Amino acid sequence: MSLFPTSDKTTTKPSDYQTEIYTKGVKGIKPRFSFDVSQWGLMAKEVLPANSWGYVHGSAGSRETDDNNIAAFRKWALVPNRLVPTRQPDLKTKILGFDIPYPIALAPVGVLKIFHDEAESGVAAAATEVNVPYTMSTAAATSIEDVAKASGNGLRFYQLYWPPNEHNDITASILKRAADSGFQALFVTLDTYILGWRPEDENHGFNPFLKPDCIGVDVGFTDPVYREHFKKETGNEVEDDMGTAAVTWAHLVFPGYSHSWEDIAFLKEHWKGPIVLKGIQTVRDAKKAVEVGVQGIVVSNHGGRQVDGCVASLDMLPEIAEAVGDKIDIS
Repeated sequence: MSLFPTSDKTTTKPSDYQTEIYTKGVKGIKPRFSFDVSQWGLMAKEVLPANSWGYVHGSAGSRETDDNNIAAFRKWALVPNRLVPTRQPDLKTKILGFDIPYPIALAPVGVLKIFHDEAESGVAAAATEVNVPYTMSTAAATSIEDVAKASGNGLRFYQLYWPPNEHNDITASILKRAADSGFQALFVTLDTYILGWRPEDENHGFNPFLKPDCIGVDVGFTDPVYREHFKKETGNEVEDDMGTAAVTWAHLVFPGYSHSWEDIAFLKEHWKGPIVLKGIQTVRDAKKAVEVGVQGIVVSNHGGRQVDGCVASLDMLPEIAEAVGDKIDIS
């Protein structure tokens, strides 16, 4: 969906985008949305159902981790130098060996269907349009193959919610599908083997992964190995009992217990591209990630959605970067 009522060629330089905004303004064409980021949440709350707003806005517990994240950004500020001869800066960089026009990528966000009908396919297509890498969540309402089709020739990554070892066959199937569909890197979320205590979801009694539809669970519903597993366990096809199929899948990807560092070897065996561990918060774990031979880490506390009272990710980033920044990609 275009920001403007009528759309023309999308540019990749932010300065060109600003020029486009003002040029259309001369013709009386105004953007659909505010450019004041502080208003985005308020605007979303006005149009989203309460369940959807609570899900996207909600944090763990008292929101202390989320508050810590926001406060950490306020500790940092720009110190500009003047009279430095320069043109438009070149924002090109590399991530995991891939060239990208600027250091921006879309992080994995699940259950997008509760926010917009186009769900993951719409976001993937938009990311390709503006030349930004897209990361697909396992918690999708769209199949891996359909997201890849929507993404076209865009750079795309796959985020894994990791089933337990007794279901390695399902994990291997998901990874093969992602690789066959042109996903270039694997992001493995480490901090969500069980859903956090999220009061806003609990206030609404809302868990999107337990409903009898494909929202949040379509990666499983379209996986041949999971479908075989479900039929063997229940005697039914997924379509015949979607409620039970959704709950069964949710228990597979959120099993209630964590993998170990030794299990990374299985991922390396079944994924030949870069592997990134998402949820690293300590120097110790960052060094361990280097030791096991993955290509990247994401310093993250899941946006404060998993554990209340955690340190801000940005507060931990400098010492992690100092410790392993020359050995592994960090985001």
